[in-house]
Amino acid sequence: MYRLFLMLLFATVSLIATAQSWIRVNQMGYLVNDKKVAVMVMLEEQAVNTFEVINIDTRRSVKLKTVKNIGASSPFKATARLDFSEITTPGIYIIKVGDVESRKFRIGDDVYADSQEIPLYYMRQNRCGYNPFLKDSCHTHDGIIVLHPTRSGEKIDVVGGWHDASDYLQYVTTSANATYEMMFAYLGAPEVWRDDYNSAGDKGGNGVPDILDEARWGLEWLVKMNPDSATFFNQIADDRDHRLAVLPQNDLVDYGWGEGNGRPVYPCSGTPYGLYKNKNDSKGLASSVGKFASCFALGADIFKNIDPQFAALLRSKAGNAYEVAAANPGACQTAPCVSPYYYEEDNWADDMALAAMQMYRSTGERHYLADAVDYGRLEPVNPWMGADSAHHYQWYPFINLGHYYLAVQNDKRVRAEFVRNMRSGLQRVAERADGNPFLNGIPFIWCSNNLTVAFVTQAMLYREITGDDTYLEIETAMRDWLFGVNPWGKCMIIGLPADGDYPTDPHSALSNLNNYPITGGLVDGPVYTNIFRSLRGVTLRNADRYAPFQGDNVVYHDDYSDYSTNEPTMDGTASTTIMLSRLARKALKLK
Repeated sequence: MYRLFLMLLFATVSLIATAQSWIRVNQMGYLVNDKKVAVMVMLEEQAVNTFEVINIDTRRSVKLKTVKNIGASSPFKATARLDFSEITTPGIYIIKVGDVESRKFRIGDDVYADSQEIPLYYMRQNRCGYNPFLKDSCHTHDGIIVLHPTRSGEKIDVVGGWHDASDYLQYVTTSANATYEMMFAYLGAPEVWRDDYNSAGDKGGNGVPDILDEARWGLEWLVKMNPDSATFFNQIADDRDHRLAVLPQNDLVDYGWGEGNGRPVYPCSGTPYGLYKNKNDSKGLASSVGKFASCFALGADIFKNIDPQFAALLRSKAGNAYEVAAANPGACQTAPCVSPYYYEEDNWADDMALAAMQMYRSTGERHYLADAVDYGRLEPVNPWMGADSAHHYQWYPFINLGHYYLAVQNDKRVRAEFVRNMRSGLQRVAERADGNPFLNGIPFIWCSNNLTVAFVTQAMLYREITGDDTYLEIETAMRDWLFGVNPWGKCMIIGLPADGDYPTDPHSALSNLNNYPITGGLVDGPVYTNIFRSLRGVTLRNADRYAPFQGDNVVYHDDYSDYSTNEPTMDGTASTTIMLSRLARKALKLK
């Protein structure tokens, strides 16, 4: 009887330990030669000394002692990093500590095969004008100019582009960045991109890689937003759009001209503006118009053999946009309206560094290179890197690709300077991550996942340029974070992997109203608790199934009503194409 009692007692203790401990793994899997680290999180104080890595197919088990106990990290009383980098045999595995088992995961150089195509599903779904996912068109009366010194009230055709997130506003700030980053992703790994869709986004190839079809959709909209050499528009619609959650083709918000009769089109402005009491803090045009220039210049290079006439148009617009941007330094912000929220972009030298570098690469004229160096020196490191906080999109884009291009120049001094700048940014984040069990040094501001993708991208580019593996562990850790190695065990790209624990209740009218899958969308990601509590209209409509993992300082909710952590964004999604395409190259080598 006593023996039975002990057996029951031990079984009970084991169940409690299991229920209060979790092993987080990258649910996409690990490349053969990856730095492979799982993280164990525990609600009780305990230390981990050994763990097992078990091959599901062969049942072969390897016991390892490569454990680093980190200690408490809210809400966990204990955490540990379990390093199994020595396991390189392709297969399906689990990790086990006592009775605690991880999810199944794969090791193999094909684990990211075709993953680069997944974000394009979301981009096509977010198209404005003709939407290939919905097989319908929306916002076909856009738009009517507002706050222009001479053209207010005038109608203009700006139909196209992408909805910014799960609302239907559109911004040059994010759309131009998304357009450029998709073209950059193509150039970095052209061999991985498929041609399964045509230029309208419908199934059926057209001889052009799908990512370039998507980038062209953005370029054509930017052309409309720059109808002549003196006019640059920055935004379509405003937060009056938020009154109803509807499918885009049913978005009939009345902006004062009748239901569905066009949305306001805001010009780029170098001074603060807004229709109502809320105003932005614009100080120049360079941040937005510089983005026009870099997109047009790169687009001209990419499309010169695909569509020479379109490329010629882009080339002529690129030079003009660059001159306008250079003559109007300062940040051009988006317009608030009913609410005080807008993209508070505060920097612009990064946009000009990229624009100048792209003009140099396109024309070969060395004065552009000199400009790029000067602009690059104005902001040696993106200010969010190493910072604890920032305003919404204060330092945007979250990666300075102008620095990357300067870091691969032939001039040894310039190259060394900007390699050092790239390294300095990585080092600042790494220092902030010191002592964190997930090696996360990203500030948990709104859209923290976008910053995470930017960090991984910069680390990958730095390693490609230099061969320096100093930041390989944190680079891999932040990639792993996006695919489940985080307190919530949550994958942050919807549908990736297909069998992963990704958001199932995102903040999206398409999924909320019609249960449409939001495949490929990168959600905003965890935020500081004070941000979650301070934003207007943020709440939870369901019980929080991740409650045990919410820390004192940082939260994430897979809940439709939490737009601060669980809303997919178009620009964040586009940015993942750079990272995923480079990872997917490994799979091609196996064929």
